[in-house]
Amino acid sequence: MRPRPHGFTLIELLTALLILALLALMSYRGLAAVLDTRSHLSQESSKWRQVNAFFARFERDIQLAAPRPTRIETGSVAAWLGRPDSKLGAHLEFSRFATNEGIDAPRRLAYHLNDKQEIELWLWNGLDGAPGQLPEHHVVLTGVTRFELHYLAADLTWVDTWSATQSNLRTLRALRVRIFLASGEEIVRVFGLGS
Repeated sequence: MRPRPHGFTLIELLTALLILALLALMSYRGLAAVLDTRSHLSQESSKWRQVNAFFARFERDIQLAAPRPTRIETGSVAAWLGRPDSKLGAHLEFSRFATNEGIDAPRRLAYHLNDKQEIELWLWNGLDGAPGQLPEHHVVLTGVTRFELHYLAADLTWVDTWSATQSNLRTLRALRVRIFLASGEEIVRVFGLGS
């Protein structure tokens, strides 16, 4: 009987390499799945933080709504103007008191959905407009396909349009905001407005 040579045969080496290749492939696919999940979670988290920040800002602004019309060079504009836009959604423009912290002055502002799927915050320098004054535009929420606003009147009916003078701003009971995101979600929030 011949002594067996030391070492591995070619079949044993190929089998070991095949097993190592399969383990490497499974590890790579597992790592890729973990990285994809991490990226997806990061995007989702960022999207919902942005939505939450938008609603916090929106709620603060409407709670500070002022029943004061804005004076412009051609007359005055109602304290609250809410109207639907047949193409993109709603447009809401109103006067707002200063914040309690004194960070911001009383001013006129508006929320509007532009054609780039972004909700913009329009800010004028004050409550009354100077001749030719245009508002600053700031994007506050992206990825929005539709923006709807509905107003709860004193008789508890929802309407799509609201033009408030000093007297009838107090009859506005609530504001319902409906946002459709490009990712498919629909978000509805209702804000009570104390009279």
